Amino acid sequence: MTETTATQKEPVKASEIDPKFKYELSRMHGGEKLLRCFQCGTCTSDCPVARFSDTYRPRTLIHMAQLGLKERVLNSDTLWLCAACFTCTDRCPQGVDVASVIRVLRNLAAEKGIVPQVFKDQAASILESGYAYKIPSLRIKKRETQGLPPLPKGNPEKIRKALKGVKFLENKEKEEEQHEQQEQ
Repeated sequence: MTETTATQKEPVKASEIDPKFKYELSRMHGGEKLLRCFQCGTCTSDCPVARFSDTYRPRTLIHMAQLGLKERVLNSDTLWLCAACFTCTDRCPQGVDVASVIRVLRNLAAEKGIVPQVFKDQAASILESGYAYKIPSLRIKKRETQGLPPLPKGNPEKIRKALKGVKFLENKEKEEEQHEQQEQ
């Protein structure tokens, strides 16, 4: 991911603008009401994440999408800060499903492989063990010494089966295969 965030004030070049992007988004499930947004700022003023972040502004992400700044919005680090609490959606006077538009943008970014490393690592752990993170052996031993029952076994095969067809995961598996081939 690049260091370009939604709040940096770099001049927009005409070559960056994709005038069809907002229409593509409005045809996707979750993005249908994107064009209703008139940039009132209610989504940002009510957002619990924006209160504690100097960079996260849902309004800015929506504006970039409306302007056709596809690469900027998909490469924005702030795109991944949304907590999906739907406060923005609940309070929008135009009925824009802001949280769903952000989800659509995240999905597009993920399809292009633009995902923060922390989420890639988490996905790898889920696919490997069935858990969001690797449970340290020290914790397992501590549970035993305290007489706690063993943790249930994760079932990564079931998870892989359930997630079959998810482009991000297919891309991740291809990356892993290429990495293994390079090591040989």
